[in-house]
Amino acid sequence: MSIEQELHARAESKCELCGATDNLGVYEIPPTSEGTADQAILMCGTCRAQIDDPTEMQVNHWRCLNDSMWSQVPAVQVMAWRMLDRLRAEGWPQDLLDMLYLDEETISWAQAMNSVQGGDDQTHHKDSFGAVLQSGDTVTLIKDLNVKGANFTAKRGTAVRNISLVQDNPAHIEGRINGQQIVILTQFVKKSG
Repeated sequence: MSIEQELHARAESKCELCGATDNLGVYEIPPTSEGTADQAILMCGTCRAQIDDPTEMQVNHWRCLNDSMWSQVPAVQVMAWRMLDRLRAEGWPQDLLDMLYLDEETISWAQAMNSVQGGDDQTHHKDSFGAVLQSGDTVTLIKDLNVKGANFTAKRGTAVRNISLVQDNPAHIEGRINGQQIVILTQFVKKSG
């Protein structure tokens, strides 16, 4: 039986994160995978697109994690934890993270991406002037930005408080402007203070 067949059987041919039944494929959990079903999940194209490209992020899509985080499958728990951690600035994901219990081995796996990126040779999130950004910082926009899908332009000089870092992409941060959580390219911001 192939990995894909095993995953279809385990997941009843549904995305293990959101439950969608179309455009399903195998997603091997980084940073390492030995090509086994235990280290992969069955994922739909919508979830994959948003995981691979944070600019595609639709926060409300991930409310599905309220159900999938309770999966008994460690690989599903790991991806649920990682997405909740990535979205924690929204508020409700932090509430779910507070409820989620993972055993030591699973939480180590979930946090492995942070440690892979956390070595001395770590690529830091840097603003347009080279200042290192950290979660919780305040930044200022250095140019007007058209916000796709929200029908407004974030004006130059707008302060974005309490940013969060996109863990797998040092060119992206997330912040709230006009009540909308958006992804912002670090090249368009200047660290404040």
